[in-house]
Amino acid sequence: MGHILQCHEIIQSNFIRGENCYLYDDQGQKYIDFESGIWCTALGHNHPRIIQVIQDQCQAIMHLGTRYPNQKVEDAAKAVLGIIGFEGKCVFLSSGSEAVEFGSQAIRRVTGKKFLLTFANSYLSAFGSAGRKNPEEWYLLDWKNLNEKNYQASLDSIPFDQIGGFVFEPGGSGSAFVKFPPEHLVKDIFQRIKQSGGWIAANEVTTGMGRTGKWFGFQHYDILPDIVSIGKGLGNGYPVSAVAMRSEFAQLLEDSDLHYAQSHQNDPLGCAVAKEVITIMREENLINRGAETGSYFLECLKELASRFPIIREARGRGMLLGLEFQSHPSFSAESAFRELYKNRILAGYYPAGNILRFDPALTIEKENIQNLSNVLENILKPKT
Repeated sequence: MGHILQCHEIIQSNFIRGENCYLYDDQGQKYIDFESGIWCTALGHNHPRIIQVIQDQCQAIMHLGTRYPNQKVEDAAKAVLGIIGFEGKCVFLSSGSEAVEFGSQAIRRVTGKKFLLTFANSYLSAFGSAGRKNPEEWYLLDWKNLNEKNYQASLDSIPFDQIGGFVFEPGGSGSAFVKFPPEHLVKDIFQRIKQSGGWIAANEVTTGMGRTGKWFGFQHYDILPDIVSIGKGLGNGYPVSAVAMRSEFAQLLEDSDLHYAQSHQNDPLGCAVAKEVITIMREENLINRGAETGSYFLECLKELASRFPIIREARGRGMLLGLEFQSHPSFSAESAFRELYKNRILAGYYPAGNILRFDPALTIEKENIQNLSNVLENILKPKT
């Protein structure tokens, strides 16, 4: 792998095949993937119906100029709006970062206000204004130390009249800490933004498509955003994302004389995949299955936490789970990750929070989770 630019750690494995929650390397070794790629393959690797849709659409047409929409795009838009629960319009792009940046800039264009609000630990985009989150454009609220007594004062200090919208990531998930903002705080921000004439955008790139036990993370807060950015699970490994917006907002955006085009905007191939992913999730009842299996998964992690003091906390929501460890001179999330890898189990680890993170496919079996628990138990047992 000497010709791959090292933007991050590269594990020297050569995975050549995937099937559901399993990956196989060129030595024939079988691994359980508890990250679903990069949290993308919510249906599992190489779902046969997704493969078939890709093959069929490739034989028809993959790509069109942005002036020539295909019926596949309209069908995908209806499917996306249907699972969100509002009337509106969609644009399909290639990545979650593009989708969040598009939604953020759309709010600025409609409102004329340069400031947006988001939580300080949100990961919104790999680039652009949403990626930089510069103080000249973004107001960052650190909610971790807020409580019932002091959060009102913190919100009172925010100049909501200067803020065009709130970009809400429902889980701190992009920042890897698997911590969920309190409902009362989110609802209070929602109300204040609306009262000041602003808009709510939900970043559902990592928390959408069943990841948290519901179609979308915002549904845990009993709110309905104006804009929803979706990626990752929408394509089950194929690079497609979507920005959905309410009809009222879409009309204002179109009336602003918007001109936006990029090379793979509204491609028929990506839209065919997105539509089929939604159809499969509905037909196979994967949202409920993921919620049920996620509850079992969290119980297993909490049981380990009750027996091993090195675990600071086990937490999760649906199929978005984490183990946070106490600081220790000879043990860390990174060392646990490497031991799991030796046992052919793939997980995520984040040194900044000393956290192991698990984002498996919604199709993972309980026996896989039990296998992980057994391996973790052996790793956590004191060595004599």
